[in-house]
Amino acid sequence: MDIRKKRLAFKVYLYLGALFITSLVVSNLIFQKFFFWYPFAEDAQLFGAPLFELSVGILPYPLTFLITDLISEIYGQKKANQVVTAGIFASLFSMLIIFIADVAPANSWSPVGDELFSTVFALSPVAVLASMLAYLFAQYIDIGIYHFWKRLTKGKYLWLRNNFSTFSSQFVDTFTVIFLLCVFGVLPWNSFYGLVVSGFIFKVIIAALDTPLLYLFVYLLRRWFGLGFNEEVDLGFQLIEPVNTKIENY
Repeated sequence: MDIRKKRLAFKVYLYLGALFITSLVVSNLIFQKFFFWYPFAEDAQLFGAPLFELSVGILPYPLTFLITDLISEIYGQKKANQVVTAGIFASLFSMLIIFIADVAPANSWSPVGDELFSTVFALSPVAVLASMLAYLFAQYIDIGIYHFWKRLTKGKYLWLRNNFSTFSSQFVDTFTVIFLLCVFGVLPWNSFYGLVVSGFIFKVIIAALDTPLLYLFVYLLRRWFGLGFNEEVDLGFQLIEPVNTKIENY
């Protein structure tokens, strides 16, 4: 791969990482709003809990698994793990910013007062903590299973490793985060089963729907970068082309 294609590959990796981190952080900030994701399903229940009720925080989260699968396929397991680690750092840093902002007293003319700000964001650190614990399990499981199937199938059957890894990791993520939010008192226990089942069903459907997108993006990136079948980009390079210098003796 020439230096021009390597630069392009690095830029794409950078943008994918930015999308991943943004989706992760935003999902933790907006989680307190709930909605019914299946129309006219308000009466559907499981163990007395609404079946199709979800937090809006779940909306950007499936994108993170699509991105890690794409990075795993094109850039390899090590680069996918690096993005996950960067996401952990970004989420923890967002917790610190929210804490400082919540402690700072609002002015009398502030459009958003202390009480409203706390109502919207005070639970975010708890949500981030619960999400991070679930995230650690789920993302590393997703990447590990993805590469297990990739090695086992010798790079074939992209749909298989994409869906098997995502289904397993999404169940772990959904169960863990809802369980911890109930333990911390953020959510009532009577909503546990409904939110777990509804969240898992929603994520499985999204994972199945994003499989064609993964095929499309993998095809485009392999074509742009000039990669062969099952070949990965090696980003261990210098971004600056060497300059030939000539030393003349006078």
